[in-house]
Amino acid sequence: MRPTLSLLKSGRSAWKGPYFVAFPNLRDAILNHVPIETRARSCTILPSFVGVKFMVHNGKDFLPVTVTQDMVGHKLGEFAHTKKRFTYKASKNR
Repeated sequence: MRPTLSLLKSGRSAWKGPYFVAFPNLRDAILNHVPIETRARSCTILPSFVGVKFMVHNGKDFLPVTVTQDMVGHKLGEFAHTKKRFTYKASKNR
């Protein structure tokens, strides 16, 4: 398998190719629109994943990620944030 040029621009060396996990239920997810639950945050998004919905684990629960064409070459974990946004709460005494 020869990876495409967009997949080679990652931090991984070219001779190793992209890191991805074989999802056995990928065909079922494409046909029946069933989300795939995964903990593989470091898996590279391949062109065959476009249109598939993943439930990516962020350390606490699974977050929905729908793969688009712009996401190809990135990692699944980039789209399931692990930290919450910090906001100041107004105090009741004011």
